Amino acid sequence: MREINWRRRLLQLVIALYACAMLGVVAMIAGPALNDARIMQSPGRGMATVTEVGMLRTSVEYQDEQGRYHSPRYGLLYPSGLGEGQRVWVTYSTADPGLVKVEGRGWTLAIIPALSVAVVSTLVAAAALYGVGAACGRREAKMRL
Repeated sequence: MREINWRRRLLQLVIALYACAMLGVVAMIAGPALNDARIMQSPGRGMATVTEVGMLRTSVEYQDEQGRYHSPRYGLLYPSGLGEGQRVWVTYSTADPGLVKVEGRGWTLAIIPALSVAVVSTLVAAAALYGVGAACGRREAKMRL
């Protein structure tokens, strides 16, 4: 039976977790960019009323250009700074009225949060790589003595 090289396995684990974090960073930017592209393929404009502001979602109700009322199931995109009862202009996809964003706001708002996640993840990964190297290096040095 082969002996497990713990240092190598721990380094692989740190690198795999870092890769997952970077994939999350890409998704934080790509998701909003794709949503904005879908909205801009067939845009509509309407006045919305904010019905609920929660931790995970801001709910709105708006009337489309045909006079139908919609309340998107997953809430409003880019809702920061909105309050309950507030009326705002929204841009929505006429092909998918559940895809709604505050007019004038876009995917570029996701860049700063994504970059902050990337920086923190890089610092944590660097510290973990250093820690694994230092801890395993000391252990290997003691074993040789």
